[in-house]
Amino acid sequence: MMLGRAEKKGLVLVAVLWIVMLLTVMVATLGRNSRLDMKVRQITTETLRCKWACRAGIETAVGVLNEDPRESDNLLDLWSDNDEDFNDIMLEGCWYNVRAIDESSKLNINTVTKEQLLGLPYMEEYIADAIIDWRDNDDSPSGEGVEAGYYDNLPFPYRIRNGSLKTVRELLLVKDVTEELFYGEDTNLNDELDANERDGDENPPWDDGDDELDRGWISYLTCYSYDKNVDASGSNRVNINEANERQLQNSLGIPQSQAQWIVERRGNNGLNSIADLIDNSTPQQPPQSSGRGSNQAQPLDLQTFYDIADRITVDSGNQIAGRVNINTAPRDVLVALLGGEAADEETADNIVAYRVGLLDGMQSIAELLQAGLVDMNTFKEIANSITTRSDVYTIRCVATADRGGNSGMRLQTEAVIDRSSSPCRILYWYEGASN
Repeated sequence: MMLGRAEKKGLVLVAVLWIVMLLTVMVATLGRNSRLDMKVRQITTETLRCKWACRAGIETAVGVLNEDPRESDNLLDLWSDNDEDFNDIMLEGCWYNVRAIDESSKLNINTVTKEQLLGLPYMEEYIADAIIDWRDNDDSPSGEGVEAGYYDNLPFPYRIRNGSLKTVRELLLVKDVTEELFYGEDTNLNDELDANERDGDENPPWDDGDDELDRGWISYLTCYSYDKNVDASGSNRVNINEANERQLQNSLGIPQSQAQWIVERRGNNGLNSIADLIDNSTPQQPPQSSGRGSNQAQPLDLQTFYDIADRITVDSGNQIAGRVNINTAPRDVLVALLGGEAADEETADNIVAYRVGLLDGMQSIAELLQAGLVDMNTFKEIANSITTRSDVYTIRCVATADRGGNSGMRLQTEAVIDRSSSPCRILYWYEGASN
C-alpha cells in the first residue's frame, strides 16, 4: 500500500520531533552533568585552597610561638593576643582565622587527682572514678568507677586503656562522658557563642539559650602538658635533693650556712617539694649573721626562697608532666587545681585579677605566695603542680573559601605542637570540614 504525500510528510514530522526531543534530553543531561562537574571542581578547588590556607595559619602561629620569649608565658603574649596576624587573614580565594591555646593552661588528665576532677563544672563522682579507672593500670574499680568488664560487655565492645591517654578526645570512650559534657556549647571550638549555640534545642547542639558560653571539658583537660625542668634563662634547675653544700652555694648564691641547712633539712629521705623548704615559722629576711663564713646552719628565709624558687627542683627528670601554668589557666581550672571549694573560687578570682595587671606575667610560682594570693598551706599543696612557662600548644585554624563575597567551603585544621625543639614536633594533627 503506497503512502500518500501528506502521510509521508506526517511521518517525517514525527521523526523530526522525536529527534528534537532526544536531542533536548541529551543536552539537558549533558548540561546537568556539566553543572555537577563544575560544582565538583569548585569544591575540589576550594578544599585545596582551604587546606593550604590552614597550613599557612598553622605555620604563622608556629612562627609566633618560636619567636616568643621563654622567660614566662601569659595571655598578653602575641601567641594569645594577635588580631593582626591571626584574624581574617586574606589569601587568594579564601581567608583564615587561627588561635593558639596553651596546653599547660589545663589539667593533665594523666596526672590530675580525683579531687581536682571533681572541681570541674558538671563533673560527677561516678564519672571522675571512671576516668581514673580508664587510665590506671589495674582491673579493680575505684569507688563508682568501672574497669575492663564494662567495656567488654558493651554492644560494640572495646578495650580499656589502662594507661596514659594518647589524645584528650579519648575521654569520649570513658563511661558516661558525653559529647555535651566534653565539648560544652562551643562545638566548633572557636571560643565564641554562635547562633546555633544559643538557640536552645532549635538547632544542634542543644544549649541552655542563656547567651553565655558554657565550655566543655576539652577546654580544661589535656594529655600533652609538661614543664621543662629549667629556669627562666633555660639553665637546668639545681636539684636540692642531690646537690652538695658547695654546689648549692655556687649555683644559687646562698651562704654556706643556708646550704648546710638545706642538706640537713632534706635528710636521707629527701624533700617532696621545693615548698618543703619553708613553713609558717620561716623568717622573712636573712639573719644578720648569715655570712658565708658561718659554721652554723641557718634556715632559708622567705626572701631568699622567692629569689631562688624558679632555679631549684626536687625532680631529676628533664620534663615534669602535668604542671599547670598559673599565668594562662582559666578560672575554672584554677578553682579545680586549688580544690574546688567555695573559698578556692575567691582565690582563683584573685589570681586572675592579679595577673591581668602584669605585662610579663608571673616569673616564678613563688610569686603566688609573695603577693599574698595564697597562704602557706595552699602553696605547699600546689607547688608541685604549677609552673609559669609552657611549650606545648594546640593551634586551630579555620579557612573559608571566598565565593565573590559569600562564604564557601570551610575547613578546620588542628595541630598540637611542642616548640621545645627546632623544628617543633607535631604531637597531633587533624583536618576536616568544620560544618
